[in-house]
Amino acid sequence: MSLFHKFSLPRTWNHRNRWQWKQRLRLFTTLLHPSESHPPHVISTNISIAKYVKAGQLEQARHLFDEMPLRTVSSWNTMISGYSKWGCYAQALTLASLMHRSCVKLNEVSFSAVLSACARDGSLLYGKQVHSLVLKHGYERFSLVGSSLLYFCLQCYGVEKAKVVFEELRDGNEGLWSLMLVGYVQHDMMSDAVDMFENMPAKDVVAWTTLISGYAKREGGCEKALDLFVCMRRNSDVLPNEFTLDCVIRVCARMRVLHTGKAVHGICIKDGFDFDNSIGGALIEFYCDCEDIDDAKRVYESTGEETCLNVANLLIGGLVSARRIEEAEAIFYKFRDSNHISYNLMIKGYAMSGQFEKSKRLFEKMSPKNLTSLNTMISVYSQNAELDKAVKIFDKAKDERNSVTWNSMMSGYILNGQHKEALKLYATMRRLSIDYSRSTFSVLFRACSCLGSFQQGQLLHAHLIKTPFQSNFYVGTALVDFYSKCGFLADAQRSFISIFSPNVAAWTALINGYAYHGFGSEAISLFRSMLAQRVVPNAATFVGVLSACSHAGLVGEGLRIFHSMERCYKVTPTIEHYTCMVDLLGRSGHVKEAEEIIMRMPVEADGVIWGALLNASWFWKDLEVGERAAEKLISLDPNPTSAYVILSNMYAVQGRWGHKTKLRKRLQSLELRKDPGCSWIELNKNIHLFSVEDKNPPLF
Repeated sequence: MSLFHKFSLPRTWNHRNRWQWKQRLRLFTTLLHPSESHPPHVISTNISIAKYVKAGQLEQARHLFDEMPLRTVSSWNTMISGYSKWGCYAQALTLASLMHRSCVKLNEVSFSAVLSACARDGSLLYGKQVHSLVLKHGYERFSLVGSSLLYFCLQCYGVEKAKVVFEELRDGNEGLWSLMLVGYVQHDMMSDAVDMFENMPAKDVVAWTTLISGYAKREGGCEKALDLFVCMRRNSDVLPNEFTLDCVIRVCARMRVLHTGKAVHGICIKDGFDFDNSIGGALIEFYCDCEDIDDAKRVYESTGEETCLNVANLLIGGLVSARRIEEAEAIFYKFRDSNHISYNLMIKGYAMSGQFEKSKRLFEKMSPKNLTSLNTMISVYSQNAELDKAVKIFDKAKDERNSVTWNSMMSGYILNGQHKEALKLYATMRRLSIDYSRSTFSVLFRACSCLGSFQQGQLLHAHLIKTPFQSNFYVGTALVDFYSKCGFLADAQRSFISIFSPNVAAWTALINGYAYHGFGSEAISLFRSMLAQRVVPNAATFVGVLSACSHAGLVGEGLRIFHSMERCYKVTPTIEHYTCMVDLLGRSGHVKEAEEIIMRMPVEADGVIWGALLNASWFWKDLEVGERAAEKLISLDPNPTSAYVILSNMYAVQGRWGHKTKLRKRLQSLELRKDPGCSWIELNKNIHLFSVEDKNPPLF
């Protein structure tokens, strides 16, 4: 049924009815002659309608419109545009139909408003009919109508048909270039977008921002987006606006380029955009992502009294991530009307700092409690080993069929060592057809890693292939970690290659896999490839690389990498890195140098690092260092079984049987026993554990 006949009256009229209808139309017909002066009450009513529409009070506006004895084109256009602006597309199209049937001639603004409504509503049939009217009345060459027509084609037909309209109308309408550029970007046709951009007769700030944001939203496109911004600043007279700067700051945040982001911050201050709430929020998020919390606080404080709650929440989130809970708490309680985001951030922050009672009190204080709050508390109770309470909340929330709820519960099971329960929950999730997310697979591959269940992991990988998450670096990293821990390095390598633009975590997982299984040279080679790809290593990466050097006996390489950590990559060595260095030097026979590292390091030595030195002393038969290491280890560990065993063996090798006997008696008096070795195999999807003391292994 035609748009402009759908609401027509029945055709069986008598002459009297027809006359009455014509008289009614005369009352409501638009003044068609622009030279005519409009009565003052018509103009004032139109102004009132426009005010109501702007405020979103559409019912009041329509009431005034319906009561008008005489309407202008402006009256109709204001109502149609208002309905379209506030998402009431059906009402907009109904009114456009009535306007046409009332013998009111649609003008440029009318056609533009109706085509925009058709585009946003996806009304292809109605849009075709309006397009026919546009062509009939010759309005397609009007700038506003041409732009709306191209927008309609992009939304309802696609890029190919929109290109036909663009080629037909582009000569007389420069605005179509930017609109077509937006279309290419929306459909992720970035090479076509670049060609369009380069051929544009005039590149304004909208065109630059469109192209920059297109690359910014693309995986792996952040560097290109930043290059475009630099090009815009160097080779163009166009100044960035708040949308350009907001986009570029967020790109800097994703890339963690602190220096570049600070330069963009300077541009914001220079151009007067630093007081904009959106820019302020982007800057706070940028500094928090770059772990520069003090600068994030300075940005927050510079926004003054106009700071909105959403901006405050960004800083609270950054402070929580940095474990600066007291500072987050101060900002949280500063706002009287905190929202669910604020509450959830603080609940999470208290849990991270071990203040579980505060988390619970804040949760009880919330009213009402939304699904996000319930999901947060599932995680909080799981972290506090209160799994039964987490399950109770999950039982209340699971019917919402929200993937975050199910993922939180699976993470809770894994955190509390109940890996099989997590896998059972996933099976239920599949049976109920609940949507997966990338977190679903990341969590479950971790469960398979902990169980050592290669078959279950392979089955899960088969499910993953059928989803769009296979190339996601979070999921890919979990998959690489799973295959590495199960000893299937070729599969880990293939999984790594399938990741689109692997990040530092993905590289680290693969490096750790090779290092753990003794392929030190291959791990070092991977580290060099990672640096060649300009991926910046983090603290975890260096633990893996130094461990690889230890296994491969690459002392010089290990020392060089260790000394480059802080100098080149701003990574401060921790106890884990010093332990790797002690292990590296100890394995290669430099036992005294390993002990000197322990004595000079700025952090307090723990049992692990003294244990590494003790093992090295035993291997190289250095009793002097071994005794000192064993003494330190015994003072730190209440049950130092390994220290006593290794030291007694060293005494035996040196022929000091008196010392050995004395140490053995002391060990017996403490009633300490060495934990028995164990191994396991997977058969028929079940894990079977064996230890040296087993007398009756299971029958297969």
